[in-house]
Amino acid sequence: MLFKMETKKGFEQVCLDLEKAVVDNKFGVMAVHNLNETMKKKGVEFKTPCRIFEVCNPHQARKVLEKNMDLSSFLPCRISVFVERDRVTLATLKPTAIISMFNQPELKQTAQEVEDTLMHIMKEASI
Repeated sequence: MLFKMETKKGFEQVCLDLEKAVVDNKFGVMAVHNLNETMKKKGVEFKTPCRIFEVCNPHQARKVLEKNMDLSSFLPCRISVFVERDRVTLATLKPTAIISMFNQPELKQTAQEVEDTLMHIMKEASI
């Protein structure tokens, strides 16, 4: 259900490289949530660096939404960058796993295409 990978790059560099890889792969960055800043504004101390990137390919999103608007609750796709055991980690939920929870076999190929691209983006950003 979760695709996760570590990198030897620093946290800030991975975040920069992730944004570039998203665009290079014809997706767009819709938002970046800095979890530390958001929690601090709410009076919660959270020290583990974490950013959540909302990414989307509108053509792929349209294919999914035209078949089932319930899937809008899982869009856009998210890629998290965080530090775990002193290593920078990237993680995303697999679109194929999400689609499998719905009876939409006609979306399996689209989910696989999106998943393959997300994995490629993450690998590109991590090397």
